Amino acid sequence: MDWVDHAKGICIFFVVMFHVNEVAMEHRDGMTGWLSHVIDFARPFRMPDFFLIAGLFLSASIRRPWRKYIDGKVVHFFYFYVLWMTVNFVVFDLSHSILDTNDSATDILLAYLQRFLDPSGPLWFIHILPIFFIVTRLTRSVPWWVMWTGAAILHDLNIDTGWHVPDEFARRYVYFYSGYVFAGFVFRMGTWVAAHRLFAGGYLAIWGIVNGLLVYAGVSTAPVIGLALGYAGAVTVIFTAVVLSRFSWSSPLRYIGENSIVIYLGELAMSMLVIRLLAGIMIDVGTLALIATVVTVLGCLGLWHVALRTPVRFMYRRPRWLTLE
Repeated sequence: MDWVDHAKGICIFFVVMFHVNEVAMEHRDGMTGWLSHVIDFARPFRMPDFFLIAGLFLSASIRRPWRKYIDGKVVHFFYFYVLWMTVNFVVFDLSHSILDTNDSATDILLAYLQRFLDPSGPLWFIHILPIFFIVTRLTRSVPWWVMWTGAAILHDLNIDTGWHVPDEFARRYVYFYSGYVFAGFVFRMGTWVAAHRLFAGGYLAIWGIVNGLLVYAGVSTAPVIGLALGYAGAVTVIFTAVVLSRFSWSSPLRYIGENSIVIYLGELAMSMLVIRLLAGIMIDVGTLALIATVVTVLGCLGLWHVALRTPVRFMYRRPRWLTLE
């Protein structure tokens, strides 16, 4: 379904924008720019829609034999997490430990092992997806309304332990589970909107005003409101994706969404490289971050295409000997 990839493209662009803006502000000594307001506006729906879409097609595979299920939903993501986490650790954390803090070899090893339990940086998304897949498989006999109610309560508790796994599980699982259990409704909604684009335009206008006002008022993460904004924003992304998928000029967005995992894996290193390359341009930090976002997305896709033609293709393609099939 083209609109699914368009929706993923919208989400990954906002995700990269968020991380690139942080790097840009850090590089400019904490200066903030106009793009920070765009990021705040997108915060209520950026990740909820990503997780909702991640659960949309789970019903097609959740009844597979355990061996096949674990291979596709756990080993697959774990392979790329370990690989790219190690690369990021060596490039960023290890150099910092050796040059700046003079940590011992034991401290460095413990810091590396800690990444298996507490992911750092953007890769937490890759780390937590297998957990969602396993929890959903183990609880598929539980009535959906019980699971959804429990997940919604977890979301509204605003758990903040400082550990990514329980914190992000509590915040995001309700959207992933909703994608799984309400997939039929979501697909029917997409089909309906394709024939009622005028309604979609009206909804987007009303949603934009409400979302902006609640974000500006500082209540967008409050219990109930935060959950409602997450769903409303996810619907907005779906409506937008459905409308855009009708136009051929939006095919680059579809391509970005289709390969969003490639961008997600390489965005941290690529964004830092791009910001350093563009640092000499005398423009405000917001415009710098926006340009760097586009360049980062294109750079990640370009690096992927080059890697697939070299011996390092294993960075993006899991070797056959690492499968359970």
